[in-house]
Amino acid sequence: MVHWFLRYFNDKVKVPVVSFEYKSKNVYGLWEWAGAFGDLGTLIPFVVAYIAVMKLDPAGVLMAFAVSKIAVGFFYKIPIPVQPMKAIGTAAVTQVGTINPAMLYGSGIVTALIWLIIGLTNTTRFLTRITARPIVLGIVLGLGLLFIGNGVKMMLPALWLGGVGLALTLVLLWKPTVPAMFVLLLFGAGVALWQNPGLYQELSKMVPHFQLPSLNFYQLSWQGIVGGTLLLALPQMPLTLGNAIIAITAESNHLFPQHPVSERKLALSTGFMNLFSAFIGGVPLCHGAGGMAGHVRFGARTGGALVILGSLLLIMALFFSDSVEIIFGVFPQPVLGVILLVAGIELARTAWDRTIQKKDLIVLGVTAGLVLWNMLAAFIAGIILYYLLHRNYKQQPSLRV
Repeated sequence: MVHWFLRYFNDKVKVPVVSFEYKSKNVYGLWEWAGAFGDLGTLIPFVVAYIAVMKLDPAGVLMAFAVSKIAVGFFYKIPIPVQPMKAIGTAAVTQVGTINPAMLYGSGIVTALIWLIIGLTNTTRFLTRITARPIVLGIVLGLGLLFIGNGVKMMLPALWLGGVGLALTLVLLWKPTVPAMFVLLLFGAGVALWQNPGLYQELSKMVPHFQLPSLNFYQLSWQGIVGGTLLLALPQMPLTLGNAIIAITAESNHLFPQHPVSERKLALSTGFMNLFSAFIGGVPLCHGAGGMAGHVRFGARTGGALVILGSLLLIMALFFSDSVEIIFGVFPQPVLGVILLVAGIELARTAWDRTIQKKDLIVLGVTAGLVLWNMLAAFIAGIILYYLLHRNYKQQPSLRV
């Protein structure tokens, strides 16, 4: 079943692969601009929820994303994404009565320290040694399926809008004469303005207003740090390990073998991003395999895409932070669902390996299935099952691609 599914995605789902010409430095051309928006499907919903539900300072939230994206783009020089941590974000915006901003900032500091320690002590080397390739591919496939499912859910409220947007996107990806992302976003913006004429008036009333983020150390407390650790930081750890460290390393080194990244570097950059974010009132951040799939699928090939999106977010943070919800209202949820769906398909396709053994397909399938439920369970079960099937503990291939 798993073998058939992967072959179907690789051979039948014709989302064409754009050629990967390696570039040793960032570029900022048309396709980099298009690929820069390939991660909006996760960025916009979480940013709006943090601001609207938790009443966080928009300038701080946007500034954290902006500076982190720019720094990551210049450092890695490939489209390594910067995303909100999803387990933390979901818990924070759905349990407002229990979780407060102090806990959120506390979780960011604890998360930063954990990943800095893991990176500095090179604990990632041990993790890569015990994580065989079928486990990694299973995590990648499971994450791809999660993205596909979430994308479909976002499209359901206005299925006609999502369907038309998806059709336009697939056609333009098949015949890439113009960037599909631009057409999709313009289509979504046009529908949003047509359905809500008042949105145009709100946009026309926006006035630039310079504003720096407010520092939030005064909100920190031991209660917030302890609560943030137990309720947010620790439950997020397995997802970050699977998605933001292991899966994205495998995906990145598969897509950009001339520019390899290591789990240690990603752990360290995750730590530094979260230290900075907590300092200026931002939210916990991470990298992510799905975000990279979205950037690449829509045209990004260098870190220039991250610099572009980060620069736009920086302008919003400094001059339009009071109008974030109005600006993001131009992008309907079903259109964001299309972006997420296409990114999920692209991510799932990378899990296909024609050389994989049949017994490893069992490991891959079990791991992928458990990812849909719990990342930690998938990680542990995949390791146990792999070594039970192979029973040779000394010469196991690592996740290096």
